[in-house]
Amino acid sequence: MTGQGEIVHIGGYTAHSGGRGTGIVAARRDPASGELTLLGTVATTPSPSFLARHPRLPVLYAVNELPDGQVSAFRVGADGDLTPLGTRPTGGAEPCHLAVVPGGDHLVVANYGGGSVTVFPLDPDGVPGERSDLVEHEGHGPDPERQDRAHAHMVNPAPGRGPLLAVDLGTDSIYRYDLDPATGRLVPRAPRVRTAAGLGPRHLARHPDGRRCWVAGELDGSVTAYELTDDGALHQRGRVEASDRPGHVQPSEIAVGPDGRHLYVANRGVGTVAVFAVSGELPELVAEVDTGGEWPRHFARAGEHLYVADERADMVRVFRVDAATGVPAPVGEPVAVPSPTCVLP
Repeated sequence: MTGQGEIVHIGGYTAHSGGRGTGIVAARRDPASGELTLLGTVATTPSPSFLARHPRLPVLYAVNELPDGQVSAFRVGADGDLTPLGTRPTGGAEPCHLAVVPGGDHLVVANYGGGSVTVFPLDPDGVPGERSDLVEHEGHGPDPERQDRAHAHMVNPAPGRGPLLAVDLGTDSIYRYDLDPATGRLVPRAPRVRTAAGLGPRHLARHPDGRRCWVAGELDGSVTAYELTDDGALHQRGRVEASDRPGHVQPSEIAVGPDGRHLYVANRGVGTVAVFAVSGELPELVAEVDTGGEWPRHFARAGEHLYVADERADMVRVFRVDAATGVPAPVGEPVAVPSPTCVLP
């Protein structure tokens, strides 16, 4: 953050993956209006489709979603400029998500094409070392095109002492692991949690209370509610539709608002963000907002604003979230960004 605003980084697909981007783009955010002012490409790196920050250090991490998957690390300057710190192979194809564990000493990566999860130790400067583990999932689902084999889509570390959750679209499963901080290896908690067949779990959102979470089903257009127990078990509470719009619905990002009252789901195909109240047993749809494009791939909250990246419309759309209702409304004009897939305030 600078005195003139906050820095937002935007990842996307480059020509390496059929996209139109050139790398990681930086923008300056006005906290009052939400307006984004583009600063240009600050890292020329192949298909940085998902980004994450270190919890304490000025370090940014990106997956490079390539057939030979990589992760790249960058030191973040005051004006959002990025200085390369190193690149490591993930050992799995097409990494699509990554996260730093809360302690800040390990980086965990989901390899979509490889159906695997990779762990990297981080040194005191946040630089990834040689990978300490690579765990491959096995199995398939009923969809012969999308679920022919495992496809790890998200890694979700627990904010406390609970297990790391790895969401796998290809096997209709949520895998649970304990990360041994001494060795950097993943210890499975058996059994894995199986979703409904053909659901295609993509991303998972935890509630701040630590007891509830919700999973976006990419293949069946659903949101499934779970209860998290103290021993790390997941108990399904039920399922709702991710959208009430007609047409193709393919959920992407899912997240809980900062006050814990609402759940937000981006729906590709119909081009919406659905808003659910989560005070009851199951999420209850309270609004569904058009994003202005058809393929909202990712969104992120910053202050009272929501930033939606539409991969196919080549834009990031800014919304102001009503504090009382939790419903976002568009403000200003869309910001032109080629093939954006991740927004990181």
